Amino acid sequence: MRGSSHILLFLIFTCCIRAKKMRWCTVSDPEQRKCAELAKALVAVLPPAAVAAFARLSCVRASSTADCIDKIKANRADLVALDAGEVYSAVKQFDLVLVAKEVYADGACVLSVAVVTNRSLDVRSLQGLRSCHSGARWTAGWSLPLGFLLSRNYLTWSKDNPLSQDVGSFFSASCVPGAANMAPPLCTLCQGQKSYVRQKNYFCESSHNEPFYNNQGALRCLRRGAGDVAFVDHLALESINASEWDSFRLLCPDGSQAPLSHYRSCNLGRGPGGGMVTRHNFRKVVRKFISAVQTQFGRLGKKRQRFQLFNSSLSGESDLLFRDATDKLVVLPNDMDVSQVMGLDYVALLKGLSHEGSSLQDSVVRWCCISHAEQKKCEQWALSIKSDPLVCVRAVSMRDCIEKIKRDEVDAVSLDATHTFLAGKCGLVPVVTEYYGTECAPAEGSAHLETDVLPSAVGVAVAKRSSRNIFIGNLGGRRSCHGHMYSPAGWLLPYRHTLSLEHNSSAPCDPNQVYSTVFWKGCLPGYQGNLCKVCMGGTGEAATKRCTDNHNERYYGNMGALRCLVGDPSGKSYGDVAFLEHHNLVTNILALNSSGWAEEWTQSDFELLCADGHRAALSEWESCNLGVVPPNSIMTRPVLTSRVYDFLMKSQETLGATSSTEFQLFESHQYGESDLLFKDATHCFVHTSHMDYRSILGEEFYAHAEAVFKCTHSDILEFCNQDVCSTF
Repeated sequence: MRGSSHILLFLIFTCCIRAKKMRWCTVSDPEQRKCAELAKALVAVLPPAAVAAFARLSCVRASSTADCIDKIKANRADLVALDAGEVYSAVKQFDLVLVAKEVYADGACVLSVAVVTNRSLDVRSLQGLRSCHSGARWTAGWSLPLGFLLSRNYLTWSKDNPLSQDVGSFFSASCVPGAANMAPPLCTLCQGQKSYVRQKNYFCESSHNEPFYNNQGALRCLRRGAGDVAFVDHLALESINASEWDSFRLLCPDGSQAPLSHYRSCNLGRGPGGGMVTRHNFRKVVRKFISAVQTQFGRLGKKRQRFQLFNSSLSGESDLLFRDATDKLVVLPNDMDVSQVMGLDYVALLKGLSHEGSSLQDSVVRWCCISHAEQKKCEQWALSIKSDPLVCVRAVSMRDCIEKIKRDEVDAVSLDATHTFLAGKCGLVPVVTEYYGTECAPAEGSAHLETDVLPSAVGVAVAKRSSRNIFIGNLGGRRSCHGHMYSPAGWLLPYRHTLSLEHNSSAPCDPNQVYSTVFWKGCLPGYQGNLCKVCMGGTGEAATKRCTDNHNERYYGNMGALRCLVGDPSGKSYGDVAFLEHHNLVTNILALNSSGWAEEWTQSDFELLCADGHRAALSEWESCNLGVVPPNSIMTRPVLTSRVYDFLMKSQETLGATSSTEFQLFESHQYGESDLLFKDATHCFVHTSHMDYRSILGEEFYAHAEAVFKCTHSDILEFCNQDVCSTF
């Protein structure tokens, strides 16, 4: 049996390597020694006939991980393990390929933590402190903490300068190994040997010869008192002796501190772990090699007593060749794109931090539009602004906008409360919230409105006054009009009430199931079946099949639900009850006449259906409604909050509700619709990037949405919940 396993291993190598030398790149003497031990171990576990093939593993000494990337690109080395941030650069800028990924005991990702010894420090006031980082462009030591600081506006990046320059100004002194070419001030705390000879210069290099390199080096920087805060990943905390734990604290996002053991709840973000890269034409060979080496020397390796791939203690250092915390290596298939392995959020963060270098995207804001009418209004906005360029990108629905933002195909969109909930679950964050109050004057000392009181709307059920026998409670078999799929007033709120005698509020928690059961037919744009039969579709330039989830469907949104209630201009295709928001109901009724849709309809021709079975005039919406609808929020990726905020504030100053320009940011009727890009009831924007989406929605609405989506299938949540941290 033992002999057959040796023969099998020999065949793997001789078949796939074909006597080609396998050259592993190392960045220090200890790593070189460990690599040499691996080469000896390979020879030792093989039968004599296979020695020649396995002896061809050699170790190529480089001055840094950047030097390794250069050597692999130039065919002077073949493979190296890197932090995920360096992997991304190697793939995108040097055309190397990711072939394997490190997986740890708790998954394939790391958490970024800020470690301090001073118990008075606060993550919100790091400016002017001395910082220790595991490495330039490293996930936990650079990208995640900087993304966090930028998203909270603690760190300002003007975009006129490279990010590294503004980071160098933010901290009073730093050690960021690998940053010497980016910004020399980021190296002032480093302690490696300096030399004009590249091979002998270890100062601020991503090499173990720089004492403050990698996670252990950053902690060493903190221990020695060189820095005030160390940015490392949570795996590095395992190396701290139990007797030392009380000496260190974590800085939490809310400004508090926590013990090291609380890293799961007190961290600055999550990103992928390390991986291995090689050249495209060598990837098959490397995959076979990694599989075979791990089979022999991995955690469960057959010959792990001879050599341990994920243990560096015998070489006098830590994390040599791989992270010592690595549980296993997952060899990746040929067709896996780097964004699939690392996750869309992480890749979008790296792009936002200009890991691929600057591009045209860095100077524009890409806005998501979901219909022909929104596209027209957006293009007029782009022509009217006097700030950064605006690009209008077409999508088919709000859910599609969320996905496009995740994929870095657009940057921002205004979402209703339910879609804000979905976007928040997908990792997007609020920048500003639409303000429906009448007073938009900023507080003294502030340039823009700042308030935690966010006026909301309410959802209402509306029927024609002439339909006297329609009430909440006897809607069974009627025709319904809903704003659109997932709309707060048209979809999320009504199902909680007893709509018919056959249905009560304790019935199924899936609104689609409730509406399909209660109503004979209806129009719920974005759905299917009987709840699309009343819909009309679009005409002209907005021609589309019926029931699409955007303004091209003439019965979409609050205005569309009202049109659905009165019927099309021919008097056909109408509903008995409309579920919509009250905020611009009267304005929309007037628009029925002015737009030529339907004549002679007035406010008195409609009544509200109250939850208790009574009816009331439209003016009584405060006491006769189906629930509160939180305001719309403009959502984006975390790293873009500052840029999108500045852009919106500049737009509001020149094009807002009080401006005298021809184009109005919060006006849509001239485009034949309502609530395009933003609700027409908006008076101004409120800065809310310091709040999380849950706080904006409020606990009651959040809990309601949470309960619904636990039992309602959602494609966008399924897309967003693809977790790269647990898929390997």
